[in-house]
Amino acid sequence: MDSESRAAAGLLEALSRASEIFAELHHPFARSRPFSYYVPPSGARIGTVFTLPDGREVSFTVSISTSADAWHVEGEASVEDEVLIELPRKSTPDVRAGLAVLDAYVGEVAAPSIRLLDGLLDGITGL
Repeated sequence: MDSESRAAAGLLEALSRASEIFAELHHPFARSRPFSYYVPPSGARIGTVFTLPDGREVSFTVSISTSADAWHVEGEASVEDEVLIELPRKSTPDVRAGLAVLDAYVGEVAAPSIRLLDGLLDGITGL
């Protein structure tokens, strides 16, 4: 397998891992809907959206895209227009480094999800 094929396989593996992690996020008091989609011209966005009992949507997402000379990775958690977590955009010239950042960002966005949802739900119930 040539280096471009290995890079493509690595990208597919990383996107699959991210999709699996976000699909496993659940909360007993908020409906969840995992998603992944293509972002033109050469990117992907993966995450999960939770719908709170008051109808607000909370999203946990990561994205990866390319430009002529770099891979770009971003991560965020937000409720409606309020950003809860915003990871800085990181750009790397190498696909392997970009995929390492993607894996790290998935963990950083997903790990606090239940705690953040609990805080938002407490705000609804007034506890």
